[in-house]
Amino acid sequence: MNQPIKLLFLCTGNSCRSQMAEGWVNHLKSGLIQAHSAGIETHGLNPLAVRAMAESGVDISHHRSRRVDDFLDEPWDYVVTVCGHAHETCPMFPGKAKIVHVGFDDPPALARDETTEEGAMAHYRRVRDEIRAFAESLPESLNPYPDQEPIDR
Repeated sequence: MNQPIKLLFLCTGNSCRSQMAEGWVNHLKSGLIQAHSAGIETHGLNPLAVRAMAESGVDISHHRSRRVDDFLDEPWDYVVTVCGHAHETCPMFPGKAKIVHVGFDDPPALARDETTEEGAMAHYRRVRDEIRAFAESLPESLNPYPDQEPIDR
């Protein structure tokens, strides 16, 4: 039997976007892809991200915010950066890990000026749904040119 693809989602604080991506991929692609997430730093799990995911039937409340340093020695097939800062500061990973950038808007930044939690949740829901669409496109979207090897960073 084939081993699942090992995929690490990387974000700045591992509190929202990377956590949602890990949740979606493990929910939708279990057995095909084994997803984890980490941050350049840790900001704790964002409660509105947990709520947005729960509304779609995915429980990420048991996740915890982790640093990328904890994963550097593991063999990854792909490391997917989901924000510009993580992409710019992504460390080198040993072995065959391919770095892919797929940026998503930052819900906490978008919601900063909202006056109600429901107003803030609209941003979390939109980004959650965009991340789900990306997760549904996996693994094919990781290599848009299947006849060529992905470019190493």
